Amino acid sequence: MRGRRDRAGRQRSQQYRFLVLLSTKPSPPPQPSPEPPPFRGWVLDDRHLCRLVLTIGGVVSLLIGTVLAWFMSLPDIRSVDDYRPQVATLILDRTNRPIDAIAREFRVIVPYASLPPLLPRAFVAAEDSRFWAHEGLDGWSIVRAAVNNLRTGRRSQGGSTITQQVTRALLLNKEKSYLRKMAEAVLAFRLERLLTKEEILFIYLNEIYLGEGAYGVEAAARTYFNKKASQLSLGEIALLAGLPQSPSNYSPLKQPEAARARQRYVLNRMAEDSIITGEEARSAYEQGMPLAGNWRRSLNGYFALYIRSQLLTVYKEADLHEKGLSVATTVDGRIQEEAARAVQAGVARVSGRHPGDPSPQGALVALDGGGRIRAMIGGTDFNENQFNRTVQANRQPGSAFKPLLFATALERGTPPDAVFLDAPITLTGGNGKPWQPRNFNNEYRGPLSLGEALIHSSNTVAVRLMQQVGPQAVVATARKLGISAPLEADLALALGASPVSLLELTTAYAAIANQGILRPPVGITRVADRSGWFTPWPQPTGSQVLKPETAAWLQATMAQAVQRGTGRNAAGVRGASGKTGTTDNHFDAWFIGSAGDLTTGVWIGHDRDTSLGAGETGGQAAAPVWKQFMLDAVN
Repeated sequence: MRGRRDRAGRQRSQQYRFLVLLSTKPSPPPQPSPEPPPFRGWVLDDRHLCRLVLTIGGVVSLLIGTVLAWFMSLPDIRSVDDYRPQVATLILDRTNRPIDAIAREFRVIVPYASLPPLLPRAFVAAEDSRFWAHEGLDGWSIVRAAVNNLRTGRRSQGGSTITQQVTRALLLNKEKSYLRKMAEAVLAFRLERLLTKEEILFIYLNEIYLGEGAYGVEAAARTYFNKKASQLSLGEIALLAGLPQSPSNYSPLKQPEAARARQRYVLNRMAEDSIITGEEARSAYEQGMPLAGNWRRSLNGYFALYIRSQLLTVYKEADLHEKGLSVATTVDGRIQEEAARAVQAGVARVSGRHPGDPSPQGALVALDGGGRIRAMIGGTDFNENQFNRTVQANRQPGSAFKPLLFATALERGTPPDAVFLDAPITLTGGNGKPWQPRNFNNEYRGPLSLGEALIHSSNTVAVRLMQQVGPQAVVATARKLGISAPLEADLALALGASPVSLLELTTAYAAIANQGILRPPVGITRVADRSGWFTPWPQPTGSQVLKPETAAWLQATMAQAVQRGTGRNAAGVRGASGKTGTTDNHFDAWFIGSAGDLTTGVWIGHDRDTSLGAGETGGQAAAPVWKQFMLDAVN
């Protein structure tokens, strides 16, 4: 059966193949491909030609528009009046000598005509010898710089002209790109068309950065030499003219050898250009670099911050950086230096007595009879810490607060010869626990007159006196004497438990020295703007806050405290009177007193509650600082 099925299947498949072959038509013979027509060039009809022209025109217009838009977007300066850079607010001492500045960019604008003639010529010789001949770009300098860069394999020279440097500093960002270089070239060419060469140099010499935070030649002259640009010698001019290329690498303060080499280069260039003779160049170089240090901010920085805070009560922050203000102040530059030396010496003495302990801080402020601040030192080193301890730190004054308590008692009728018991006393504190105020070294003298109690700084008498007059009355007296710090109206106020600032407590002592007339402290006398227009600063008027006889009694009694009481270490200053202050655990040491026309307050301590060490009282730590300063300031 299986064999028959297979044979039948083969027969059907053969029939199907036959049928298929019969039904398939024969393929036609292949035809030859036609020959392509010969190439006769591109042929465009009017429609395609129009589209091409429009496309090209659109691309060109887009490119022109982009270039014009970029050109129009470039910053502009059309006259020298458009040059309004950030400038410093200068702080002057009482003799109009600059002592510090308030600035983001320390710059003092100086007219071109007031510069010594050699100064602009020195910068031209060092930076752009063809300045007077080119029109913003110097092809020879560019080629020379390119050849040198190819030879050295690095970009050591830029070939920029002074005009290009002005456009770069004023109008462009710091990005390094070919587009910015193109913009620099365009703007330099434009600037040469709008300004004279002298005006371009005026901007350059006031704008260029010369290191150590100084922008422009006037600021640099003050920074490096502590003098005006008009007072610079040839050697000093050459030193400044060598700085623009690399202010940090040629800094005379940090890289003196490199600065000297650059100074020699500038002097040689000036001689080669016949600006000076070879002999003048040698003589200037041999004078060396008589530097004055970097603006002496460690000396006047604290006072400058105080002046800034006062200015901001009248001016806006932006005014201090845009108006070119000159602020005449009350500080005496000479005794300011004496104050800094006295504070640093006093702190060093305390540290020397306690080796291994952290070094303390110190502060000093001196006021004259008119309330004018003659010296202010807010710490040992402004560059290290800008916290001004004369005005920003409120510290417990200890017994230095007692004259205000005694003044209150006298003003309320307590006779000067009243007698109080100097003996241990036990009271109930605010927490309900016993409170036993003690004298220093637990020494008690029995019955004491009011004067003797103040001379020997009796704590127990002070507390008994506070009980008699009342804490609220003492707070009221403190307010009249210029103290605005919060005061706790309790018996501990008698011992100076409420913190106050050194400036405010010294102001109160100044009122006592001034026959009871309070004159609030002032540090500014007048302010001048860039045009020289002066505006007087409001000066405080005096007000009688204590009876003259009260003030006279306090002065005489505190003079005895210096002669034979707790302030003996301040003796030796003619006419001295004052009071010591020491807080618990010797955290704070004070001495405030008067002599001549000055009232001076001194504080020694740590910013955090840390003991100065055993025996470091106001008489031991602070009074010697006061004496050293006053001997130099008054005698």
